Parts: sequence; structure tokens; C-alpha cells
Amino acid sequence: MIDRYTLPEMGAIWSEENKLNNWLQIEIAACEAWAKLGRIPEEAVEVIKAKARFDVQRVKEIEKEVRHDVIAFLTNVAENVGEESKYIHLGMTSSDILDTGLAMQMRDAADLILQKLESLQAVVGEKAHQYKYTLNIGRTHGVHGEPTTFGLKMALWYTEIQRNIERLKEARRVIAYGAISGAMGNFAHLEPQVEEYVCRKLGLEPCPVSTQIIQRDRHAQFLTTLAVIGSSLEKMATEIRNLQRTEILEVEEPFAKGQKGSSAMPHKRNPMMSERVAGLSRVLRGNALAALENVALWHERDLTHSSVERVIIPDSCIVLHYMLDKFTDIIKGLIVYEDNMYRNIEITRGLIFSQELMLALVGKGMLREDAYRIVQKHAMESWAKGLNFKKLVLQDQEINGRLTPEELEKVFSYDIYREKVDYIFRRCGLE
Repeated sequence: MIDRYTLPEMGAIWSEENKLNNWLQIEIAACEAWAKLGRIPEEAVEVIKAKARFDVQRVKEIEKEVRHDVIAFLTNVAENVGEESKYIHLGMTSSDILDTGLAMQMRDAADLILQKLESLQAVVGEKAHQYKYTLNIGRTHGVHGEPTTFGLKMALWYTEIQRNIERLKEARRVIAYGAISGAMGNFAHLEPQVEEYVCRKLGLEPCPVSTQIIQRDRHAQFLTTLAVIGSSLEKMATEIRNLQRTEILEVEEPFAKGQKGSSAMPHKRNPMMSERVAGLSRVLRGNALAALENVALWHERDLTHSSVERVIIPDSCIVLHYMLDKFTDIIKGLIVYEDNMYRNIEITRGLIFSQELMLALVGKGMLREDAYRIVQKHAMESWAKGLNFKKLVLQDQEINGRLTPEELEKVFSYDIYREKVDYIFRRCGLE
């Protein structure tokens, strides 16, 4: 279960209280706009501002009878305002407050998620610097390739988080649009100035054109962006899970005092938080698919999107906020076993230097195909017999005829795997 008590700010954004409060702000702002246009008496607006309020339980009670959430809300507000309530919701349709209010919630949720992303990026950046030159084996297809550094792995994540920050900023911009344009979006019973005033006051942009609703491609972009961020977190969490495998054990997520990994096996230290992050990313991708399905509606609007959004948008925001919170804790407390990294590099008995040897031979005039064949012959013998690759190479007269002892010693040096790290860090903005 997601411990929502750790997310009071995000939970508050999606509370019924906050949703209805946003609706009230929209309605009051619309009244102010009408007053500036001379349609509503200024005195009436002052009464509305002083008396307009709602009670969540009363709204729910009314909704049971009328079976319409906006009407229930407006009825409850009118009970408190009295005669001047006739000016509330003037010329508007339900979607004007539903969609504009939802835009406010998504915008505010995006701001909280951005804060979490920036915090995670800072922690990953610290780890990148800490392990900037720490060698570990690079793997392709799960098989040892050549050494890289753990700092470069962190730098890779740092830049991906930066891209996700940029994606979310763009998605935030796209969803921060309101619409106060009436039943068909054509301002038949409204003035565009009302929409412009409301949106400006609430920190939104007015939609250039809308139907009864704000178009759902905006919401789909937001939800797919959250899914991309979740998928990035899953990638990082999966790497930690793999590196924590007993046979590898290069890193380990934090294990608190008193924590238990298994009901049956007291020795277990499982990457449970990384697994939780990886699993929850599936929820985000599923919700994103539902958001894409919501884009196509009948004519100017139908209701197929509405019930879906009540689930997928709050849940995706809450889930991703939670994932970022937990993954940041994982990175902060990450246990890095540098000795095991070195041990794993040595597992293949020097085979990691095969490319450098091949290139050195090519540099001495040997055809690449011939150099590859000679090096691979020794590499396969090393694999098959468990022999030291360097010793086999040093016994090869053809290789020794091309390369001096000093040149061979340089072939089997780790230095080249660190040489360009500073350059890459500068390019990543990690100076």
C-alpha cells in the first residue's frame, strides 16, 4: 500500500475540499469579471464573496438527490449566499468549472512532482561526483563488456532526470489552461473577457478555442509524461535490483535497523523498495493508456472520459510523487561496494582488455580482421580453460613482435576508462 500520510501536500491537492474550493474560486472570479463588464452589481459581488461557502457533506447529500455534482455544489453555495446567488454560474456550463478546476489541480500537482524530481536529481548528482572515478564493469546483454565508472552511471541518470524535468515543465504548460466559454465553447452566453479575467486571476491561460470541454490531448500529454518519468525510475530501480543480486552485489538499497527481508529466511536483504518503484511504474503506464483513450469523444463532448479521469489523474500524480519520494531515499542511502566492483571486473581474468589489444595491433599495421582473429583465439582459450588472458597474450610471438613490453603493459591498464570522465561530466553540467 502507498502510505499516503507521507504525501500530505499531494493528497490535499486531490481532496474533495480542495476541488470544491477551486470551483468556488472560479465562480467568484467569474462574478468579479461580470461586474467589471457591468452585468452584475458590484454590491452583489461583495455579498457573494462574503457569504459564498460550501460544506462537503452537504454537497454529497444534495448530490444523492440531484445526481449531478456541479448542481449539488451550486445548490449548497446558493443556500449560503441567498438572493445574490442568482448571479453565480451566469452563462456557464458545468465543464467550465470542472475542467478549469482540474487544470488548477494538475498544475499544482505538477509543481510538487517537479520539486521531487529536482531533489532526486541533486542527490543523483552528488553520487555521480562521489563515485566519479570508481571503476565498475559495464555490461551489455547482461554480459561483461569493458570497465566504466559508477559515477558515469549516475551521470547518465542525472541527465535523464533533467530531460524528465523538461518534459514535465512542458506538460505543465500544456495543461495549465482554463475554459469559461459556455455550453458549446462559443461564448454565446458569456463574454471572452470573463474567461480571460478568470484564467489570469487563477494563474491559467485561456484555451484559444474549446468545445464544451478542454480537449483531452492536453491531459493525455500530462499522463504520458508521468508514465515516461515512472519508466525512467523503473529503469534505475531495475539496475539497482540487478546490481544487488548476490552474485554481483555491487550496490544495495538501504536496510534499516530492525528491518526484515523474509518471514522464513532471516538472512534476506531484498531490494523491496526498488521493486515497489518498478511495479508502480506499470500503474502509470496503464493510466497513460486510459488517458490516450479519452482523447476521442463524441462531437463536442460525451462522458466516457469523466469517470476515468477521476481515477487516473489523481492516482497517477499521487503514485509518481510517492515513487520519487521513495527512490530519492534509496539513492540517498545507497550502499556501494567498491571492492566488489573491482572483484567483478577481474572475474574474466583480463578479457576486458581484448578491444584495446586489438586496436593496438591495428595501430601497428595489422589488418583488423587478422588482429580480431588473433585476439579472439586467446580470449576463447581463456574462457574455455579459465586461464589468465594477459599471460596467454604475453606468450604469443606474433603479438610480441608487434608490441613492446611497455606498449603491452599500457594495453592492460585501466587508465583509459577514466580518461574522458571529466569531459563527460562537463558535458552533463556536472562540473
